[in-house]
Amino acid sequence: MRPATSPGNHPPAPSLVGDVIDRTFGHPRGLLGRLGGTVMAHAHAAIERHVVDVAKLAREESVLVVGPGPGVGLAEAAARARRVVGVDPSADMLDVCRHRCADAVAAGAVVLRQATAEATGEPDAAADVVLSVNNVHLWDDRHAAFAELYRVLCPGGRLVLSAHERWLPVSRHALAAQLERAGFTDLQTWAWDPPGPLAGRAAQLRAWRPR
Repeated sequence: MRPATSPGNHPPAPSLVGDVIDRTFGHPRGLLGRLGGTVMAHAHAAIERHVVDVAKLAREESVLVVGPGPGVGLAEAAARARRVVGVDPSADMLDVCRHRCADAVAAGAVVLRQATAEATGEPDAAADVVLSVNNVHLWDDRHAAFAELYRVLCPGGRLVLSAHERWLPVSRHALAAQLERAGFTDLQTWAWDPPGPLAGRAAQLRAWRPR
């Protein structure tokens, strides 16, 4: 039987395409990741700003942004809240965030950390608000991530999550059920159509950690 691969064989085309997409948008890194960050900064800007609006941030609040990518939503949150922490597994995207929010980083109002939704590095009850836009489908373990986000939220704190509906690993109602199992209450879920002919429908959720 001929082996599936040999030193002279090229990897199958789907693997090459998948790797390019992952390096560009999934787990951005290198030149492709920088290119992907530029695309995301433009394509996702309306959703990022909408999620910050939905969160109704107050000046005295502390915010955790999970997966800020190129930092559009991070900068918007920093303009409204006292302190914003951005955690992202991509060092390249954190560099873009650092550049975009340079003044706030220098002032200590924005803190950036290479971390994940499952392990944010934040203390218990450190955040009044958690925001996540277009990255829940990339989390390695949603159940562990929701438990972590519940832990870092203070009692009465809220989570606002948005994702491309077509990329969701489960329906938004199933996602809401997972949040309930993690302890969140008062869940609300809806679909939102961003402006622009190429923008895909967003599935969005809002939930609270009970007091």
